[in-house]
Amino acid sequence: MEGIHLTVQKEQLEKYAELALKKGVNLQEGQGLIINAPIEAADLVRTISAKAYGKGAKNVHVEWGDEVLTFLKMKNAPSEVLENFPKWKADGLEQMVEDGYALLSIYGPNPDLLKDIDSERVAKANKASAEALSGYRDYIMNDKTTWSIVAYPQQAWAEKVFPGVSSKEAQNKLWEQIFHITRIDREDPIAAWDEHNDHLRQAREYLNQKQYKKLHYKAPGTELSIELVEDHIWHGGSTHSDQGTEFNPNMPTEEVFTMPHKYGVQGKVTSTKPLNYGGNLIENFTLHFENGKVVDYSAESGEETLKYLLETDEGAKRLGEVALVPNESPISQSGHIFFNTLYDENASCHLALGKAYPTNVQGGPSFTKEQMDQHGVNDSLVHEDFMMGSSELDIDGETKDGEFEPIFRKGSWAIEFE
Repeated sequence: MEGIHLTVQKEQLEKYAELALKKGVNLQEGQGLIINAPIEAADLVRTISAKAYGKGAKNVHVEWGDEVLTFLKMKNAPSEVLENFPKWKADGLEQMVEDGYALLSIYGPNPDLLKDIDSERVAKANKASAEALSGYRDYIMNDKTTWSIVAYPQQAWAEKVFPGVSSKEAQNKLWEQIFHITRIDREDPIAAWDEHNDHLRQAREYLNQKQYKKLHYKAPGTELSIELVEDHIWHGGSTHSDQGTEFNPNMPTEEVFTMPHKYGVQGKVTSTKPLNYGGNLIENFTLHFENGKVVDYSAESGEETLKYLLETDEGAKRLGEVALVPNESPISQSGHIFFNTLYDENASCHLALGKAYPTNVQGGPSFTKEQMDQHGVNDSLVHEDFMMGSSELDIDGETKDGEFEPIFRKGSWAIEFE
């Protein structure tokens, strides 16, 4: 396709678009579709849109992003602009998801986009956006509609992952990785995803049956215990919307995840991969927890950005997700650091600061704020995954009887699945 500026085959792009629609959001006839996308991804957006209308979509609404304009705004706009997200935009997006629109985000930001911008300005803009879009985000985090995230190798991201080669070669190399990791290079990608989802189903069903009281982590720089909420639910791979439609929220996905108790985290944890937060990288950081709350922290780089993340609100200092990813993940086995949470979180066990997914506890989507706190469900304007897994990580599950059982050894499952 002429618009790609790469040697990507049209057939591969068509398969990728089909995968995003069929196994990602699982678009239904008569349903609307929101696409969040960078302008660099116009070729993919057009391919997806054509296929969506071919599947009977009633409308495809595209929210375009331009990182150059984002940078210019973050650098030059007055603070009062950054601190006020347009209400009309938030209301419009919320109205569409209320009307059943599916949401597909095409993701591939420049990890260093805002490294020279004052972190406080970035934090103000992020908080304003999170506050304005909280209702819209609740639809997503409660699976009230189908949603999914896929990647696109924007030039700056590709150059970060593959430095020292031309921009075109870097993007081609990143496309190759994306297509391999999302199973597009398989003869039948849809069937490959069905098989993969079945494997993740086995893992989550095993853990749901076990209902461990706590998880205990040990690795270099990490000694952490995490209490899980009572009646927690492990998810992973595909899930179902309120309407019963099966979909895959993340593509790729290699994790099974559940809900930590907001007051039940003790010890310290050290990151193993960079965290790209709001256009800035936070690297080699350590968090110290007491009674679920971060009480101390440090970072080799990006410490100021980490500070503003933790100060977003009270919930940003607590955990909202615990996720298990084996070292055999194809993303881990690629040997690359992607500087991109969608990919790096699926290479490594990870945790998330901030808001918990209400679907990770029995009855969670119907909880009031008071009930959420009583059950230990964390709430926040943010939900930021950070990677802390490695080939040296051991995890034990503590049963309600106080027995310890191995879950991970040296970064891999200590449990056998089919």
